Amino acid sequence: MLLIPAIDLRAGRCVRLYQGDFAAETRYPLEPLELLARYRALGASWVHVVDLDGARAGAQQNRAVIGALAAEPGMRIQAGGGVRSAQVIEDLLAAGVARVIVGSAAVEQPQMVCGWLERFGAERIGLALDVRIGPDGEPRVLTRGWRNSAALTLWEALARYPAGAFKHVLCTDADRDGALAGPSLDLYRRACARHARLAWQASGGVRNAADLHALAALGVSAAISGKALLEGRISAQELKPFLPDASSPA
Repeated sequence: MLLIPAIDLRAGRCVRLYQGDFAAETRYPLEPLELLARYRALGASWVHVVDLDGARAGAQQNRAVIGALAAEPGMRIQAGGGVRSAQVIEDLLAAGVARVIVGSAAVEQPQMVCGWLERFGAERIGLALDVRIGPDGEPRVLTRGWRNSAALTLWEALARYPAGAFKHVLCTDADRDGALAGPSLDLYRRACARHARLAWQASGGVRNAADLHALAALGVSAAISGKALLEGRISAQELKPFLPDASSPA
């Protein structure tokens, strides 16, 4: 399993939100390029960048910062937030982004997103299906910066796409995001069992190395971590099994 550090951007600065709440923001005294360099030094090969302003407004607001991050050598960027058109995808890919993550549109306009997958390829487009676990235990998808809850379950949202149309799915349990409460292991166990051929990226709740090992045991392709890494809760030694470019011990 690959660890993908997260950089969340708001007004060009590195922040973290608690459960997607813009009123519960923690701002970190690091410039985005500085944080990227820190993750590169740890051995990360991919970084997940979210334009929080874009996710909220429906149009990208931190494009220049994302372009600067994507221009740095030795790192691959997957970026999302406010991706609502093929032109935005084209611009991000042209700026050096390796994979574009599509969120609300993936739920609201699956036919259009299928066209994007055909045009750009399943390696260049990932679906972000963020969920909240309902009273019935089913994960129900969220859109528009997590402000809207759809009636669809995660499984119903996936079923709107033809088999083999996509590969990468980033799934965040909104109630775990930024809470350092541990990932939703049952959610990802079910996801990997029902759709074993997909490359699942698990996001939300990672707090320590034990959580990373637990996710790896379920068969997820990657784990996204933001707050735990920003706050140094996992040592470089503990991270090494999940970072392919981490330096070997002397």
